[in-house]
Amino acid sequence: MTSKTPQETPEVPLPPASADLPDDGPRDAAGRIDELILGGPRRYDFDDLLAATGASAEFVEDYWRWLGLPVSDHHEARFTAADVESLREIRDLIELGQLDEQAQMTLVRSLGHTADRLALWQVEAFVEHLSRRFGLDDVAARQATLDRVPRFVDVLARQLDHAWRRQLAALMGRFATELRDVDGSEVSRGQLPLRRAVGFADIVSFTKRTAGLGSQELSEYVQAFESRARDVIVEAGGRVVKTIGDAVLFVADDVVTGAEVALGLAAPHASAEEIPVRVGFVWGRVLSRFGDVFGPDVNLASRITELAEPSTVLVDPPTAALLASSARYALTAQTPQSVQGLGEIQPVRLQRAYTG
Repeated sequence: MTSKTPQETPEVPLPPASADLPDDGPRDAAGRIDELILGGPRRYDFDDLLAATGASAEFVEDYWRWLGLPVSDHHEARFTAADVESLREIRDLIELGQLDEQAQMTLVRSLGHTADRLALWQVEAFVEHLSRRFGLDDVAARQATLDRVPRFVDVLARQLDHAWRRQLAALMGRFATELRDVDGSEVSRGQLPLRRAVGFADIVSFTKRTAGLGSQELSEYVQAFESRARDVIVEAGGRVVKTIGDAVLFVADDVVTGAEVALGLAAPHASAEEIPVRVGFVWGRVLSRFGDVFGPDVNLASRITELAEPSTVLVDPPTAALLASSARYALTAQTPQSVQGLGEIQPVRLQRAYTG
């Protein structure tokens, strides 16, 4: 079998910083970029927004604050026709769903928080790409990004809509599967509702290993860890909850999938620079809110991870008992250790069983 060589992409020279901007100065250039991104000019002030949407001043104030873009000047023409339409739609959704204020706040804040992080993540990706490809310093790379990103706004927006729909469909599918066989009496009053494998993977001696790295090297180091962690978790059937600097929090719907995720994360990786990882996970109950998970078992998983040696996986005894029936795993009890806030813990090391 012969391997195919991918066709090389022709090198496209970086355009001058002013190539796509009008000749009448940086202020007008910034305004044009703003209109390209927002889909139109900022024509309306706060009172115009109230009149056009029929929403109360309190709701409009809350909406923009929850979105993370509070209104500082009611007389400034800072709103677009798209803002008017968006407010009308969210008002109709709230009225149709009869959502209370807590639900309204959660819904809008989820949009604002996610969009803020997503926009920053995507822009930084362009900055890093342009810096690498054209050998630009940070300032020049950001200037080039300022020129280029508006060209891709529509594509990025469509990709976001597509990804969100796929993720929502996957989530609703998991809900349907999980609830199909659930007896409502299984969850007693006071118990957290979801049974999940929940775990952490973190980089061993992160501070020591990254001391002295420049911004580019540090970015590449963290990105290498996060990219590999996400790939391993998703391919094994788990889900990334969030990344926390030098650590990643994951969940899985069954204990065996949790074990496969954990072992995959801890396994040495054939890369130019090995990033040693330690992993801990437990099977327990969690509360899912705000795109995160909470509960004592989350804290337990975090503490167990801190006890693990590099490239190893630790679990708690109840989780080990669930995995003991599988011939694919070897489980070894470790020395009990006292952990502040949780008392004495006897971690159990999880390994793949030797089958040679």
